[in-house]
Amino acid sequence: MDNFSFYNPTRIEFGTDKERLIGEILAQYGIKKVLLTYGSERIKADGLFDVVSASLGNHGIRFVECGGIVSNPLLSRVREAIALAREHSVDAILTLAATGSEMNSGAVVTNDDTREKFAINSVHTFPKLSIVNPALMQTVSRDYLVYSAADIITHSIEGYFTATVQPAIQSRLVESVIATVLETTEALLADPTDYNARAEFAWASTLALNGLTYAGTSGFGYPNHMIEHSLSALFNVPHGAGLSVVMPAWMKWYQGQHPAQFERFAERIFGLQGAEEGIAALEQWFDKIGTPTRLSQLGITEAELPAILDNLAGNARWFGLAETYTRDVLTEILRKAL
Repeated sequence: MDNFSFYNPTRIEFGTDKERLIGEILAQYGIKKVLLTYGSERIKADGLFDVVSASLGNHGIRFVECGGIVSNPLLSRVREAIALAREHSVDAILTLAATGSEMNSGAVVTNDDTREKFAINSVHTFPKLSIVNPALMQTVSRDYLVYSAADIITHSIEGYFTATVQPAIQSRLVESVIATVLETTEALLADPTDYNARAEFAWASTLALNGLTYAGTSGFGYPNHMIEHSLSALFNVPHGAGLSVVMPAWMKWYQGQHPAQFERFAERIFGLQGAEEGIAALEQWFDKIGTPTRLSQLGITEAELPAILDNLAGNARWFGLAETYTRDVLTEILRKAL
Protein backbone atom coordinates (compact mmCIF):
# COMPACT_ATOMS: atom_id res chain seq x y z
CA MET A 1 0.00 0.00 0.00
CA ASP A 2 1.51 3.33 -1.04
CA ASN A 3 1.70 6.47 1.06
CA PHE A 4 -1.23 8.78 0.36
CA SER A 5 -2.88 12.05 1.29
CA PHE A 6 -6.65 12.06 1.52
CA TYR A 7 -8.40 15.42 1.44
CA ASN A 8 -12.11 15.90 0.93
CA PRO A 9 -13.67 18.93 2.62
CA THR A 10 -17.19 18.43 1.24
CA ARG A 11 -20.06 18.22 3.71
CA ILE A 12 -22.68 15.65 2.69
CA GLU A 13 -26.33 15.97 3.71
CA PHE A 14 -27.96 12.72 2.60
CA GLY A 15 -31.62 11.74 2.72
CA THR A 16 -35.20 12.80 2.13
CA ASP A 17 -36.11 16.50 2.29
CA LYS A 18 -32.48 17.51 2.85
CA GLU A 19 -32.80 20.06 0.03
CA ARG A 20 -34.95 22.13 2.37
CA LEU A 21 -31.81 22.83 4.43
CA ILE A 22 -29.89 24.47 1.60
CA GLY A 23 -30.65 28.06 2.61
CA GLU A 24 -29.91 27.41 6.27
CA ILE A 25 -26.57 25.75 5.56
CA LEU A 26 -25.40 28.28 2.98
CA ALA A 27 -26.25 31.07 5.39
CA GLN A 28 -23.82 29.47 7.85
CA TYR A 29 -21.08 30.14 5.31
CA GLY A 30 -22.12 33.78 4.97
CA ILE A 31 -23.49 33.29 1.44
CA LYS A 32 -25.73 36.16 0.25
CA LYS A 33 -26.23 35.47 -3.45
CA VAL A 34 -25.89 32.35 -5.62
CA LEU A 35 -25.94 31.38 -9.25
CA LEU A 36 -28.60 28.67 -9.48
CA THR A 37 -27.64 26.38 -12.35
CA TYR A 38 -29.81 23.59 -13.71
CA GLY A 39 -30.61 21.57 -16.80
CA SER A 40 -34.16 21.32 -18.11
CA GLU A 41 -37.33 23.01 -16.92
CA ARG A 42 -38.23 19.75 -15.19
CA ILE A 43 -36.76 21.22 -12.01
CA LYS A 44 -39.65 23.70 -12.03
CA ALA A 45 -42.33 21.25 -13.09
CA ASP A 46 -41.56 18.80 -10.29
CA GLY A 47 -41.43 21.47 -7.59
CA LEU A 48 -37.74 21.26 -6.69
CA PHE A 49 -37.02 24.77 -7.94
CA ASP A 50 -39.73 26.18 -5.66
CA VAL A 51 -38.40 24.28 -2.64
CA VAL A 52 -34.83 25.45 -3.21
CA SER A 53 -35.74 29.07 -3.98
CA ALA A 54 -37.99 29.21 -0.90
CA SER A 55 -35.21 27.83 1.29
CA LEU A 56 -32.80 30.43 -0.07
CA GLY A 57 -35.32 33.24 0.34
CA ASN A 58 -36.14 32.27 3.91
CA HIS A 59 -32.52 32.92 4.80
CA GLY A 60 -32.07 36.12 2.84
CA ILE A 61 -30.11 34.55 0.00
CA ARG A 62 -30.82 35.91 -3.46
CA PHE A 63 -30.23 33.94 -6.64
CA VAL A 64 -29.64 34.37 -10.35
CA GLU A 65 -30.89 31.64 -12.70
CA CYS A 66 -28.76 29.86 -15.28
CA GLY A 67 -30.72 27.03 -16.89
CA GLY A 68 -30.47 24.97 -20.04
CA ILE A 69 -27.26 23.14 -19.13
CA VAL A 70 -26.95 19.97 -21.22
CA SER A 71 -25.63 16.58 -20.07
CA ASN A 72 -22.31 17.15 -21.85
CA PRO A 73 -21.81 20.75 -20.62
CA LEU A 74 -20.54 23.19 -23.20
CA LEU A 75 -17.76 25.73 -22.75
CA SER A 76 -19.91 28.45 -24.35
CA ARG A 77 -22.50 27.97 -21.60
CA VAL A 78 -19.79 28.02 -18.94
CA ARG A 79 -18.63 31.39 -20.26
CA GLU A 80 -22.21 32.69 -20.11
CA ALA A 81 -22.46 31.50 -16.50
CA ILE A 82 -19.15 33.18 -15.64
CA ALA A 83 -20.45 36.44 -17.11
CA LEU A 84 -23.63 36.16 -15.03
CA ALA A 85 -21.65 35.40 -11.88
CA ARG A 86 -19.45 38.44 -12.42
CA GLU A 87 -22.31 40.73 -13.40
CA HIS A 88 -24.32 39.87 -10.30
CA SER A 89 -21.40 39.36 -7.89
CA VAL A 90 -22.56 35.94 -6.69
CA ASP A 91 -20.90 34.23 -3.72
CA ALA A 92 -21.45 30.61 -4.76
CA ILE A 93 -22.63 28.32 -7.54
CA LEU A 94 -25.09 25.46 -7.06
CA THR A 95 -24.48 22.60 -9.46
CA LEU A 96 -26.30 19.48 -10.49
CA ALA A 97 -24.53 16.32 -9.34
CA ALA A 98 -23.28 13.75 -11.81
CA THR A 99 -21.61 10.47 -10.93
CA GLY A 100 -19.27 11.31 -8.09
CA SER A 101 -19.28 15.04 -8.79
CA GLU A 102 -21.25 15.67 -5.62
CA MET A 103 -18.13 14.96 -3.55
CA ASN A 104 -15.04 15.50 -5.67
CA SER A 105 -13.06 18.32 -7.22
CA GLY A 106 -13.38 17.24 -10.84
CA ALA A 107 -15.42 18.61 -13.71
CA VAL A 108 -15.63 18.16 -17.47
CA VAL A 109 -16.61 20.56 -20.23
CA THR A 110 -16.79 20.30 -24.01
CA ASN A 111 -15.37 23.05 -26.22
CA ASP A 112 -18.19 23.34 -28.73
CA ASP A 113 -15.92 25.14 -31.24
CA THR A 114 -13.08 22.63 -31.33
CA ARG A 115 -15.18 19.59 -30.32
CA GLU A 116 -12.80 18.63 -27.55
CA LYS A 117 -13.81 17.46 -24.09
CA PHE A 118 -11.57 18.51 -21.24
CA ALA A 119 -11.42 17.75 -17.53
CA ILE A 120 -10.34 20.03 -14.70
CA ASN A 121 -9.38 19.23 -11.15
CA SER A 122 -8.47 21.60 -8.35
CA VAL A 123 -8.71 21.94 -4.58
CA HIS A 124 -10.72 25.08 -5.33
CA THR A 125 -13.52 23.13 -7.02
CA PHE A 126 -14.50 20.88 -4.12
CA PRO A 127 -18.11 21.66 -3.16
CA LYS A 128 -18.50 23.02 0.35
CA LEU A 129 -21.88 21.33 0.61
CA SER A 130 -23.55 18.52 -1.29
CA ILE A 131 -27.18 17.59 -0.73
CA VAL A 132 -28.15 14.13 -1.96
CA ASN A 133 -31.82 13.21 -1.77
CA PRO A 134 -32.38 9.79 -3.38
CA ALA A 135 -36.14 10.42 -3.56
CA LEU A 136 -35.54 13.22 -6.07
CA MET A 137 -33.80 10.76 -8.38
CA GLN A 138 -37.02 8.85 -9.07
CA THR A 139 -37.70 11.14 -12.02
CA VAL A 140 -34.43 10.16 -13.72
CA SER A 141 -35.25 8.36 -16.96
CA ARG A 142 -34.62 4.65 -17.40
CA ASP A 143 -31.88 5.38 -19.95
CA TYR A 144 -29.98 7.70 -17.65
CA LEU A 145 -30.29 5.27 -14.76
CA VAL A 146 -28.47 2.57 -16.74
CA TYR A 147 -25.97 5.08 -18.16
CA SER A 148 -25.19 6.16 -14.59
CA ALA A 149 -24.65 2.53 -13.60
CA ALA A 150 -22.05 2.18 -16.35
CA ASP A 151 -20.35 5.40 -15.26
CA ILE A 152 -20.11 4.30 -11.62
CA ILE A 153 -18.62 0.95 -12.65
CA THR A 154 -16.06 2.66 -14.89
CA HIS A 155 -15.00 5.06 -12.15
CA SER A 156 -14.48 2.01 -9.97
CA ILE A 157 -12.51 -0.19 -12.38
CA GLU A 158 -10.06 2.36 -13.82
CA GLY A 159 -7.70 2.06 -10.84
CA TYR A 160 -8.78 -1.48 -9.98
CA PHE A 161 -7.40 -2.82 -13.25
CA THR A 162 -4.61 -0.40 -14.16
CA ALA A 163 -2.88 0.39 -10.85
CA THR A 164 0.65 -0.86 -10.31
CA VAL A 165 -0.07 -0.76 -6.56
CA GLN A 166 -3.60 -1.87 -5.63
CA PRO A 167 -4.16 -2.72 -1.94
CA ALA A 168 -6.51 -5.61 -1.22
CA ILE A 169 -8.74 -3.40 0.91
CA GLN A 170 -9.22 -1.05 -2.02
CA SER A 171 -10.08 -3.91 -4.33
CA ARG A 172 -12.70 -5.02 -1.82
CA LEU A 173 -14.15 -1.50 -1.66
CA VAL A 174 -14.38 -1.36 -5.44
CA GLU A 175 -16.01 -4.78 -5.61
CA SER A 176 -18.55 -3.73 -3.01
CA VAL A 177 -19.44 -0.62 -5.00
CA ILE A 178 -19.84 -2.60 -8.23
CA ALA A 179 -21.89 -5.35 -6.59
CA THR A 180 -24.16 -2.70 -5.09
CA VAL A 181 -24.63 -1.08 -8.49
CA LEU A 182 -25.54 -4.40 -10.10
CA GLU A 183 -28.09 -5.21 -7.41
CA THR A 184 -29.69 -1.79 -7.09
CA THR A 185 -29.87 -1.10 -10.81
CA GLU A 186 -31.90 -4.25 -11.34
CA ALA A 187 -34.07 -3.41 -8.34
CA LEU A 188 -34.74 0.07 -9.69
CA LEU A 189 -35.55 -1.20 -13.17
CA ALA A 190 -38.15 -3.43 -11.52
CA ASP A 191 -39.45 -0.70 -9.19
CA PRO A 192 -38.26 2.91 -9.74
CA THR A 193 -39.89 3.93 -6.43
CA ASP A 194 -37.68 1.61 -4.33
CA TYR A 195 -36.16 4.24 -2.03
CA ASN A 196 -33.66 1.94 -0.34
CA ALA A 197 -32.26 0.77 -3.67
CA ARG A 198 -32.14 4.37 -4.88
CA ALA A 199 -30.28 5.42 -1.73
CA GLU A 200 -27.68 2.67 -1.99
CA PHE A 201 -27.20 3.42 -5.69
CA ALA A 202 -26.68 7.12 -4.89
CA TRP A 203 -24.14 6.40 -2.14
CA ALA A 204 -22.27 3.94 -4.37
CA SER A 205 -22.04 6.72 -6.95
CA THR A 206 -20.48 9.06 -4.41
CA LEU A 207 -18.03 6.48 -3.07
CA ALA A 208 -16.85 5.54 -6.57
CA LEU A 209 -15.06 8.86 -7.09
CA ASN A 210 -14.71 10.77 -3.82
CA GLY A 211 -11.13 9.61 -3.34
CA LEU A 212 -11.67 6.78 -0.87
CA THR A 213 -11.42 3.91 -3.36
CA TYR A 214 -8.10 5.27 -4.65
CA ALA A 215 -6.37 5.80 -1.28
CA GLY A 216 -3.08 3.89 -1.21
CA THR A 217 -3.42 3.05 -4.90
CA SER A 218 -0.83 4.29 -7.39
CA GLY A 219 0.32 3.99 -10.96
CA PHE A 220 -3.18 4.03 -12.45
CA GLY A 221 -4.77 5.84 -15.36
CA TYR A 222 -8.20 6.58 -16.82
CA PRO A 223 -8.06 5.03 -20.31
CA ASN A 224 -11.80 4.34 -20.56
CA HIS A 225 -12.64 7.94 -19.77
CA MET A 226 -9.93 9.13 -22.14
CA ILE A 227 -11.48 7.20 -25.02
CA GLU A 228 -15.09 8.04 -24.17
CA HIS A 229 -14.43 11.77 -23.96
CA SER A 230 -13.82 11.78 -27.70
CA LEU A 231 -17.14 10.04 -28.32
CA SER A 232 -18.97 12.65 -26.24
CA ALA A 233 -17.10 15.53 -27.84
CA LEU A 234 -17.66 14.41 -31.42
CA PHE A 235 -21.08 12.78 -31.27
CA ASN A 236 -22.64 14.17 -28.08
CA VAL A 237 -23.38 10.69 -26.79
CA PRO A 238 -24.36 10.39 -23.13
CA HIS A 239 -21.18 9.82 -21.14
CA GLY A 240 -22.34 6.61 -19.46
CA ALA A 241 -23.59 5.18 -22.75
CA GLY A 242 -20.21 5.81 -24.31
CA LEU A 243 -18.48 4.16 -21.37
CA SER A 244 -20.57 0.98 -21.58
CA VAL A 245 -19.38 0.67 -25.19
CA VAL A 246 -15.73 1.43 -24.48
CA MET A 247 -15.34 -0.59 -21.28
CA PRO A 248 -15.81 -4.18 -22.58
CA ALA A 249 -13.71 -3.43 -25.67
CA TRP A 250 -10.89 -1.99 -23.56
CA MET A 251 -11.08 -4.89 -21.11
CA LYS A 252 -10.73 -7.41 -23.94
CA TRP A 253 -7.59 -5.60 -25.11
CA TYR A 254 -6.07 -4.97 -21.66
CA GLN A 255 -6.82 -8.19 -19.78
CA GLY A 256 -3.47 -9.82 -20.55
CA GLN A 257 -1.58 -7.02 -18.82
CA HIS A 258 -3.19 -7.75 -15.44
CA PRO A 259 -4.64 -11.29 -15.64
CA ALA A 260 -4.83 -11.93 -11.89
CA GLN A 261 -7.02 -8.89 -11.28
CA PHE A 262 -9.31 -9.77 -14.17
CA GLU A 263 -9.67 -13.29 -12.80
CA ARG A 264 -10.45 -11.81 -9.39
CA PHE A 265 -13.08 -9.54 -10.96
CA ALA A 266 -14.77 -12.49 -12.65
CA GLU A 267 -14.87 -14.51 -9.44
CA ARG A 268 -15.77 -11.77 -6.95
CA ILE A 269 -18.39 -9.98 -9.06
CA PHE A 270 -19.95 -12.78 -11.11
CA GLY A 271 -18.82 -16.01 -9.44
CA LEU A 272 -17.09 -17.11 -12.63
CA GLN A 273 -13.65 -18.46 -13.51
CA GLY A 274 -11.38 -16.70 -15.98
CA ALA A 275 -10.92 -13.19 -17.24
CA GLU A 276 -12.82 -13.67 -20.47
CA GLU A 277 -15.84 -15.04 -18.63
CA GLY A 278 -15.92 -11.97 -16.36
CA ILE A 279 -15.67 -9.56 -19.28
CA ALA A 280 -18.41 -11.39 -21.16
CA ALA A 281 -20.63 -11.33 -18.05
CA LEU A 282 -20.26 -7.57 -17.68
CA GLU A 283 -21.01 -7.01 -21.35
CA GLN A 284 -24.05 -9.27 -21.11
CA TRP A 285 -25.25 -7.36 -18.04
CA PHE A 286 -24.98 -4.08 -19.95
CA ASP A 287 -27.04 -5.65 -22.75
CA LYS A 288 -29.55 -6.90 -20.19
CA ILE A 289 -30.15 -3.49 -18.61
CA GLY A 290 -30.25 -1.75 -21.98
CA THR A 291 -27.14 0.39 -22.12
CA PRO A 292 -25.24 0.13 -25.44
CA THR A 293 -22.18 -2.09 -25.93
CA ARG A 294 -21.41 -1.34 -29.58
CA LEU A 295 -20.46 1.86 -31.41
CA SER A 296 -23.14 1.04 -33.98
CA GLN A 297 -25.77 1.44 -31.24
CA LEU A 298 -24.54 5.01 -30.84
CA GLY A 299 -24.83 5.60 -34.58
CA ILE A 300 -21.05 5.53 -35.01
CA THR A 301 -19.66 3.63 -38.00
CA GLU A 302 -16.23 2.32 -38.93
CA ALA A 303 -15.87 5.21 -41.38
CA GLU A 304 -15.78 7.60 -38.44
CA LEU A 305 -12.89 5.90 -36.65
CA PRO A 306 -10.21 8.19 -38.21
CA ALA A 307 -11.94 11.30 -36.81
CA ILE A 308 -12.18 9.67 -33.37
CA LEU A 309 -8.51 8.70 -33.49
CA ASP A 310 -7.49 12.24 -34.46
CA ASN A 311 -9.47 13.60 -31.52
CA LEU A 312 -8.00 10.97 -29.19
CA ALA A 313 -4.44 12.07 -29.90
CA GLY A 314 -4.96 15.18 -27.79
CA ASN A 315 -6.81 13.25 -25.09
CA ALA A 316 -4.03 10.70 -24.78
CA ARG A 317 -1.48 13.47 -24.22
CA TRP A 318 -3.69 15.24 -21.66
CA PHE A 319 -4.32 12.01 -19.72
CA GLY A 320 -0.61 11.17 -19.81
CA LEU A 321 -1.27 7.94 -21.69
CA ALA A 322 0.05 8.73 -25.17
CA GLU A 323 3.03 6.39 -24.86
CA THR A 324 0.83 3.36 -24.20
CA TYR A 325 -2.25 4.31 -26.18
CA THR A 326 -0.80 4.85 -29.62
CA ARG A 327 -2.99 5.23 -32.69
CA ASP A 328 -2.56 1.54 -33.49
CA VAL A 329 -3.60 0.48 -29.99
CA LEU A 330 -6.60 2.79 -29.97
CA THR A 331 -7.61 1.50 -33.39
CA GLU A 332 -7.53 -2.06 -32.06
CA ILE A 333 -9.69 -1.14 -29.05
CA LEU A 334 -12.22 0.79 -31.11
CA ARG A 335 -12.53 -2.05 -33.62
CA LYS A 336 -13.46 -4.37 -30.77
CA ALA A 337 -16.33 -1.97 -30.03
CA LEU A 338 -17.78 -1.83 -33.55
